[in-house]
Amino acid sequence: MNEPAGPSGPTERVLDLVGGIRLTPTQRRIAHCLVQHAPAAASFSAAEVAELAGVSQPSVTRFAVALGHDGYPALRRRLREVIAAGVADAGGENELQRAVRAEIGNLDRLAGQLADRDRLAATGRLLAASRPLPVLGLRAAAPLAAYFAYFAAKVHPDVRVLDAGGTLLTDRLEQAAAAGATAVLAFVLPRYPREALDALRESRSAGLRVVAITDSPVSPASEHAEVVLPAAVGTDLVFDLHTAPMTLAMVLLQAICDAAPTDTQARLEAFEASAARRQLFAL
Repeated sequence: MNEPAGPSGPTERVLDLVGGIRLTPTQRRIAHCLVQHAPAAASFSAAEVAELAGVSQPSVTRFAVALGHDGYPALRRRLREVIAAGVADAGGENELQRAVRAEIGNLDRLAGQLADRDRLAATGRLLAASRPLPVLGLRAAAPLAAYFAYFAAKVHPDVRVLDAGGTLLTDRLEQAAAAGATAVLAFVLPRYPREALDALRESRSAGLRVVAITDSPVSPASEHAEVVLPAAVGTDLVFDLHTAPMTLAMVLLQAICDAAPTDTQARLEAFEASAARRQLFAL
């Protein structure tokens, strides 16, 4: 179960402050801390942010300057403005309506990110060329990995779902690399299982290129992935909403199909012929 979080309006506005800026690993830790504590972030002193993020106070000051502010006090004023705007935007709707509208906002931001088709196409080619293609997803991310893999298996000859942790996970990653895999697709979502982050490091050690679908460009997965594809997670309900990450997964699968259209069409036709022969579907 994910920990309950505050309104996604302030969270997304805080994320907008740090999105698209090249940050150092230390600065990503500070950004992630502010995003995770968005509703209260504007009340934190520089020392409190440093303690929460596990960094030095001067690092917090340098982070504020990297975002274009004179120092942390100026950044905190900006945080107050964006958080206040998030609260004002809530309007008179109930919490269920706000949760759904927040998801609409997440999808809208995802649509904006997809303007760069070249980057997505390159990622699709990278994954399409990996034979086999390991797909990693632990805990909350396991259903997304399975959902993606179910459809990917119709157009890719060897998709391997890795949805269980433990010592066997590293074995399966190494076996995939030995069998010819060149990349791994990883779904890494809050609360970011340590085993998932360890698996990303193991993937890099095994020579695999890591593509991560995660909730934020400053998530812990970004430190270990060669390609980071962010899609925000809804946090207004008791359990997280994964609408945007699931949508991004299907968009990425489209890019994989586009990378090898002839093979894709042949495999889809073969599947349809087999399904008709076995009468798999009612319609």
